[in-house]
Amino acid sequence: MNHKIKVYENVFEMLPSEENPSPLVRINKLNPRAEFPLYAKLEWMNPFGSVKDRAAWALLNDLESRGELANGRGLVEPTSGNTGISLAAMARARGHRLLAVVPNKVPLEKKVLLKIAGADLEVVSDELCPAPGLGDGSINLAKTHAKASAKKYAMPNQYENDKNWEAHYQTTGPEIWKQTEGKITHLFVTLGTCGTVTGIARFLREKKPAVKVIAVQPTEGHDVPGLRNVSQLSVSKLFDASLVDDILEVDFRLAYTRAMELCQNEGLLAGPSSGLVFTGALEIVARDQQGFGVMIFPDNIFKYTSNMIKHIPGLGSGNQP
Repeated sequence: MNHKIKVYENVFEMLPSEENPSPLVRINKLNPRAEFPLYAKLEWMNPFGSVKDRAAWALLNDLESRGELANGRGLVEPTSGNTGISLAAMARARGHRLLAVVPNKVPLEKKVLLKIAGADLEVVSDELCPAPGLGDGSINLAKTHAKASAKKYAMPNQYENDKNWEAHYQTTGPEIWKQTEGKITHLFVTLGTCGTVTGIARFLREKKPAVKVIAVQPTEGHDVPGLRNVSQLSVSKLFDASLVDDILEVDFRLAYTRAMELCQNEGLLAGPSSGLVFTGALEIVARDQQGFGVMIFPDNIFKYTSNMIKHIPGLGSGNQP
Protein backbone atom coordinates (compact mmCIF):
# COMPACT_ATOMS: atom_id res chain seq x y z
CA MET A 1 0.00 0.00 0.00
CA ASN A 2 1.07 3.58 -0.59
CA HIS A 3 -0.80 6.16 1.50
CA LYS A 4 0.98 9.03 -0.21
CA ILE A 5 -0.47 8.33 -3.64
CA LYS A 6 -3.48 6.36 -2.34
CA VAL A 7 -2.83 3.08 -4.13
CA TYR A 8 -4.03 -0.06 -2.33
CA GLU A 9 -4.16 -3.77 -3.03
CA ASN A 10 -7.50 -4.15 -1.20
CA VAL A 11 -10.01 -2.03 0.68
CA PHE A 12 -8.72 -3.09 4.10
CA GLU A 13 -5.46 -1.25 3.48
CA MET A 14 -7.53 1.94 3.41
CA LEU A 15 -8.62 1.60 7.04
CA PRO A 16 -7.55 4.53 9.25
CA SER A 17 -4.33 4.53 11.22
CA GLU A 18 -1.71 6.99 12.43
CA GLU A 19 -0.13 6.76 8.97
CA ASN A 20 -3.51 7.12 7.22
CA PRO A 21 -5.70 9.22 9.53
CA SER A 22 -9.24 10.36 8.92
CA PRO A 23 -9.22 14.13 8.21
CA LEU A 24 -9.45 16.94 10.73
CA VAL A 25 -11.33 19.97 9.34
CA ARG A 26 -11.68 23.29 11.13
CA ILE A 27 -15.10 24.81 11.79
CA ASN A 28 -15.03 28.36 10.48
CA LYS A 29 -18.34 30.23 10.03
CA LEU A 30 -20.16 28.51 12.87
CA ASN A 31 -17.51 28.91 15.59
CA PRO A 32 -17.73 32.36 17.20
CA ARG A 33 -14.36 32.30 18.97
CA ALA A 34 -11.07 32.23 17.09
CA GLU A 35 -9.34 31.71 20.46
CA PHE A 36 -10.95 28.30 20.69
CA PRO A 37 -10.58 26.52 17.34
CA LEU A 38 -12.80 23.51 16.80
CA TYR A 39 -11.81 20.71 14.45
CA ALA A 40 -14.13 17.97 13.23
CA LYS A 41 -12.66 14.49 12.74
CA LEU A 42 -14.54 13.23 9.71
CA GLU A 43 -15.06 9.56 10.40
CA TRP A 44 -17.34 9.13 7.38
CA MET A 45 -14.18 9.32 5.29
CA ASN A 46 -13.32 5.82 6.48
CA PRO A 47 -13.81 3.21 3.73
CA PHE A 48 -17.04 1.75 5.13
CA GLY A 49 -18.52 5.10 6.05
CA SER A 50 -18.34 5.63 9.80
CA VAL A 51 -16.31 5.66 13.00
CA LYS A 52 -17.44 2.05 13.51
CA ASP A 53 -14.99 0.85 10.86
CA ARG A 54 -12.35 0.89 13.56
CA ALA A 55 -14.13 -1.29 16.09
CA ALA A 56 -15.63 -3.59 13.45
CA TRP A 57 -12.21 -4.36 11.99
CA ALA A 58 -10.77 -5.06 15.45
CA LEU A 59 -13.69 -7.33 16.36
CA LEU A 60 -13.50 -9.24 13.09
CA ASN A 61 -9.73 -9.62 13.26
CA ASP A 62 -9.99 -10.97 16.79
CA LEU A 63 -12.55 -13.61 15.81
CA GLU A 64 -10.52 -14.69 12.79
CA SER A 65 -7.24 -14.86 14.71
CA ARG A 66 -8.84 -17.11 17.34
CA GLY A 67 -10.30 -19.41 14.71
CA GLU A 68 -13.88 -18.56 15.70
CA LEU A 69 -15.02 -18.21 12.09
CA ALA A 70 -13.70 -21.51 10.76
CA ASN A 71 -15.84 -24.12 8.98
CA GLY A 72 -18.39 -21.66 7.64
CA ARG A 73 -19.34 -20.19 11.00
CA GLY A 74 -20.84 -16.71 10.64
CA LEU A 75 -21.42 -13.76 12.94
CA VAL A 76 -24.45 -12.42 14.76
CA GLU A 77 -24.54 -8.93 16.24
CA PRO A 78 -27.15 -6.48 17.53
CA THR A 79 -26.72 -3.10 15.87
CA SER A 80 -28.40 0.25 15.29
CA GLY A 81 -26.70 0.42 11.91
CA ASN A 82 -23.13 1.63 11.61
CA THR A 83 -21.31 -1.24 13.27
CA GLY A 84 -23.48 -3.65 11.35
CA ILE A 85 -22.80 -1.96 8.03
CA SER A 86 -19.04 -1.97 8.59
CA LEU A 87 -19.01 -5.49 9.98
CA ALA A 88 -21.23 -6.90 7.22
CA ALA A 89 -19.18 -5.40 4.41
CA MET A 90 -15.88 -6.51 5.92
CA ALA A 91 -17.14 -9.98 6.79
CA ARG A 92 -18.61 -10.65 3.35
CA ALA A 93 -15.40 -9.46 1.68
CA ARG A 94 -13.53 -12.03 3.77
CA GLY A 95 -16.02 -14.83 3.15
CA HIS A 96 -18.20 -14.67 6.28
CA ARG A 97 -21.91 -13.96 6.72
CA LEU A 98 -23.46 -11.66 9.31
CA LEU A 99 -26.90 -11.81 10.88
CA ALA A 100 -27.69 -8.28 12.08
CA VAL A 101 -30.38 -8.00 14.76
CA VAL A 102 -31.82 -4.54 14.27
CA PRO A 103 -34.38 -2.44 16.22
CA ASN A 104 -37.43 -1.65 14.11
CA LYS A 105 -37.05 2.11 14.74
CA VAL A 106 -33.73 2.28 12.91
CA PRO A 107 -34.13 4.45 9.76
CA LEU A 108 -35.04 2.64 6.56
CA GLU A 109 -31.84 3.90 4.91
CA LYS A 110 -29.72 1.97 7.40
CA LYS A 111 -31.74 -1.22 7.00
CA VAL A 112 -31.31 -1.04 3.23
CA LEU A 113 -27.59 -0.32 3.55
CA LEU A 114 -27.18 -3.31 5.86
CA LYS A 115 -28.68 -5.53 3.15
CA ILE A 116 -26.55 -3.94 0.45
CA ALA A 117 -23.45 -4.55 2.58
CA GLY A 118 -24.38 -8.22 2.74
CA ALA A 119 -26.08 -8.66 6.11
CA ASP A 120 -29.04 -10.89 6.78
CA LEU A 121 -31.53 -8.84 8.83
CA GLU A 122 -33.70 -9.79 11.75
CA VAL A 123 -35.78 -6.73 12.67
CA VAL A 124 -37.24 -6.75 16.18
CA SER A 125 -39.50 -4.56 18.30
CA ASP A 126 -36.94 -2.74 20.42
CA GLU A 127 -35.79 0.70 21.40
CA LEU A 128 -34.02 2.87 18.83
CA CYS A 129 -30.70 1.46 20.01
CA PRO A 130 -30.26 -2.17 20.99
CA ALA A 131 -31.21 -2.51 24.65
CA PRO A 132 -30.53 -5.06 27.39
CA GLY A 133 -33.08 -6.91 29.45
CA LEU A 134 -35.81 -9.46 29.00
CA GLY A 135 -37.98 -10.36 26.07
CA ASP A 136 -37.03 -10.03 22.46
CA GLY A 137 -34.66 -7.05 22.67
CA SER A 138 -31.93 -6.92 20.05
CA ILE A 139 -29.03 -7.73 22.36
CA ASN A 140 -30.88 -10.52 24.15
CA LEU A 141 -32.00 -12.07 20.87
CA ALA A 142 -28.51 -11.94 19.37
CA LYS A 143 -27.12 -13.63 22.48
CA THR A 144 -29.83 -16.28 22.18
CA HIS A 145 -28.82 -16.98 18.58
CA ALA A 146 -25.14 -17.22 19.56
CA LYS A 147 -25.91 -19.62 22.40
CA ALA A 148 -28.54 -21.76 20.70
CA SER A 149 -26.67 -21.99 17.41
CA ALA A 150 -23.08 -21.85 18.63
CA LYS A 151 -21.78 -23.79 15.63
CA LYS A 152 -23.51 -21.37 13.27
CA TYR A 153 -22.80 -17.99 14.90
CA ALA A 154 -20.07 -16.20 16.82
CA MET A 155 -21.07 -12.94 18.52
CA PRO A 156 -18.35 -10.27 18.73
CA ASN A 157 -20.50 -8.23 21.16
CA GLN A 158 -19.41 -4.64 20.62
CA TYR A 159 -20.95 -3.65 23.99
CA GLU A 160 -18.64 -5.77 26.11
CA ASN A 161 -15.60 -6.56 23.96
CA ASP A 162 -12.42 -4.68 24.92
CA LYS A 163 -11.29 -4.86 21.30
CA ASN A 164 -13.79 -2.05 20.69
CA TRP A 165 -12.08 0.58 22.85
CA GLU A 166 -8.61 -0.79 22.08
CA ALA A 167 -9.18 0.02 18.39
CA HIS A 168 -9.51 3.70 19.30
CA TYR A 169 -6.59 3.57 21.72
CA GLN A 170 -4.42 2.19 18.92
CA THR A 171 -5.69 4.38 16.04
CA THR A 172 -8.01 7.33 16.74
CA GLY A 173 -6.12 8.60 19.78
CA PRO A 174 -2.66 8.54 18.15
CA GLU A 175 -4.11 10.16 15.00
CA ILE A 176 -5.56 13.07 16.96
CA TRP A 177 -2.38 13.56 18.97
CA LYS A 178 -0.26 13.66 15.84
CA GLN A 179 -2.68 15.79 13.80
CA THR A 180 -2.99 18.44 16.52
CA GLU A 181 0.73 18.28 17.39
CA GLY A 182 -0.33 17.76 20.99
CA LYS A 183 -2.28 21.02 21.13
CA ILE A 184 -5.62 19.41 21.89
CA THR A 185 -7.21 20.63 25.14
CA HIS A 186 -10.79 19.34 24.69
CA LEU A 187 -12.19 16.14 23.17
CA PHE A 188 -15.88 16.08 22.28
CA VAL A 189 -17.70 12.78 21.75
CA THR A 190 -21.14 11.21 21.83
CA LEU A 191 -22.01 8.06 23.78
CA GLY A 192 -23.02 4.75 22.25
CA THR A 193 -21.11 1.57 23.01
CA CYS A 194 -18.57 3.97 24.60
CA GLY A 195 -15.61 2.32 22.90
CA THR A 196 -14.76 5.59 21.17
CA VAL A 197 -14.66 7.78 24.26
CA THR A 198 -12.88 5.18 26.40
CA GLY A 199 -10.16 4.35 23.89
CA ILE A 200 -9.37 7.91 22.80
CA ALA A 201 -9.52 9.32 26.32
CA ARG A 202 -7.19 6.67 27.72
CA PHE A 203 -4.63 7.39 25.04
CA LEU A 204 -4.81 11.18 25.30
CA ARG A 205 -4.71 11.18 29.10
CA GLU A 206 -1.46 9.22 28.97
CA LYS A 207 -0.02 11.88 26.68
CA LYS A 208 -1.59 14.92 28.34
CA PRO A 209 -3.48 14.38 31.62
CA ALA A 210 -5.06 17.85 31.46
CA VAL A 211 -7.09 17.10 28.32
CA LYS A 212 -10.78 17.59 29.07
CA VAL A 213 -13.16 14.93 27.79
CA ILE A 214 -16.70 16.13 27.10
CA ALA A 215 -19.49 13.66 26.35
CA VAL A 216 -22.66 14.97 24.74
CA GLN A 217 -25.90 13.07 25.29
CA PRO A 218 -29.35 13.54 23.73
CA THR A 219 -32.43 14.25 25.81
CA GLU A 220 -34.79 11.42 26.74
CA GLY A 221 -37.08 10.17 24.00
CA HIS A 222 -34.55 10.96 21.26
CA ASP A 223 -34.57 9.42 17.80
CA VAL A 224 -30.88 9.78 16.92
CA PRO A 225 -29.74 6.24 15.98
CA GLY A 226 -26.68 4.88 17.74
CA LEU A 227 -26.66 7.41 20.61
CA ARG A 228 -27.41 6.93 24.28
CA ASN A 229 -27.79 9.09 27.31
CA VAL A 230 -26.38 8.08 30.68
CA SER A 231 -29.62 6.42 31.76
CA GLN A 232 -29.16 3.93 28.90
CA LEU A 233 -25.49 3.08 29.49
CA SER A 234 -26.14 -0.08 31.48
CA VAL A 235 -26.05 -1.78 28.07
CA SER A 236 -22.31 -1.15 27.79
CA LYS A 237 -19.48 -2.60 29.83
CA LEU A 238 -17.03 -0.18 28.18
CA PHE A 239 -18.00 3.15 29.77
CA ASP A 240 -15.41 4.50 32.22
CA ALA A 241 -16.90 7.52 34.00
CA SER A 242 -13.50 8.45 35.46
CA LEU A 243 -12.34 9.46 31.97
CA VAL A 244 -15.16 11.98 31.38
CA ASP A 245 -15.00 15.52 32.76
CA ASP A 246 -18.43 16.74 31.67
CA ILE A 247 -21.60 15.17 30.34
CA LEU A 248 -23.77 17.70 28.54
CA GLU A 249 -27.40 17.07 27.70
CA VAL A 250 -28.60 18.59 24.43
CA ASP A 251 -32.14 18.67 23.06
CA PHE A 252 -32.07 15.93 20.44
CA ARG A 253 -33.93 18.11 17.95
CA LEU A 254 -30.84 20.32 17.78
CA ALA A 255 -28.92 17.33 16.41
CA TYR A 256 -30.88 17.75 13.18
CA THR A 257 -30.88 21.55 12.94
CA ARG A 258 -27.15 21.72 13.69
CA ALA A 259 -26.47 19.03 11.10
CA MET A 260 -28.34 21.17 8.58
CA GLU A 261 -26.24 24.20 9.56
CA LEU A 262 -23.01 22.24 9.17
CA CYS A 263 -24.11 21.09 5.74
CA GLN A 264 -25.10 24.54 4.53
CA ASN A 265 -22.46 26.73 6.19
CA GLU A 266 -19.34 24.60 6.46
CA GLY A 267 -19.82 22.23 3.53
CA LEU A 268 -19.63 19.31 5.95
CA LEU A 269 -22.34 16.75 5.17
CA ALA A 270 -22.50 15.69 8.81
CA GLY A 271 -25.11 13.41 10.33
CA PRO A 272 -27.25 14.21 13.37
CA SER A 273 -24.85 12.71 15.91
CA SER A 274 -22.25 15.17 14.60
CA GLY A 275 -24.81 17.95 14.97
CA LEU A 276 -25.35 16.94 18.59
CA VAL A 277 -21.67 16.86 19.51
CA PHE A 278 -21.10 20.19 17.77
CA THR A 279 -23.90 21.78 19.81
CA GLY A 280 -22.23 20.57 23.01
CA ALA A 281 -18.86 21.83 21.84
CA LEU A 282 -20.28 25.33 21.32
CA GLU A 283 -21.46 25.35 24.94
CA ILE A 284 -17.94 24.59 26.14
CA VAL A 285 -16.44 27.19 23.82
CA ALA A 286 -18.71 29.80 25.43
CA ARG A 287 -17.79 28.56 28.92
CA ASP A 288 -14.04 28.08 28.64
CA GLN A 289 -13.30 30.83 26.08
CA GLN A 290 -9.92 29.38 25.06
CA GLY A 291 -8.75 25.96 24.01
CA PHE A 292 -8.19 23.61 21.09
CA GLY A 293 -11.07 21.22 20.49
CA VAL A 294 -11.47 18.04 18.48
CA MET A 295 -14.97 16.68 17.82
CA ILE A 296 -15.62 13.14 16.65
CA PHE A 297 -18.10 13.33 13.75
CA PRO A 298 -19.22 9.68 13.49
CA ASP A 299 -20.88 9.60 10.06
CA ASN A 300 -22.52 11.67 7.33
CA ILE A 301 -26.07 12.77 6.59
CA PHE A 302 -26.94 10.27 3.86
CA LYS A 303 -28.25 7.57 6.22
CA TYR A 304 -30.65 9.98 7.88
CA THR A 305 -32.62 11.73 5.13
CA SER A 306 -35.94 10.34 6.38
CA ASN A 307 -35.23 11.63 9.89
CA MET A 308 -34.17 14.99 8.49
CA ILE A 309 -37.47 15.29 6.64
CA LYS A 310 -39.25 14.56 9.91
CA HIS A 311 -37.42 17.28 11.85
CA ILE A 312 -36.70 20.04 9.31
CA PRO A 313 -39.92 21.79 8.18
CA GLY A 314 -40.39 21.90 4.42
CA LEU A 315 -37.41 19.71 3.63
CA GLY A 316 -39.49 16.97 2.08
CA SER A 317 -42.11 19.14 0.46
CA GLY A 318 -40.62 18.94 -3.04
CA ASN A 319 -41.53 22.55 -3.74
CA GLN A 320 -39.10 24.56 -5.82
CA PRO A 321 -37.52 27.56 -4.05
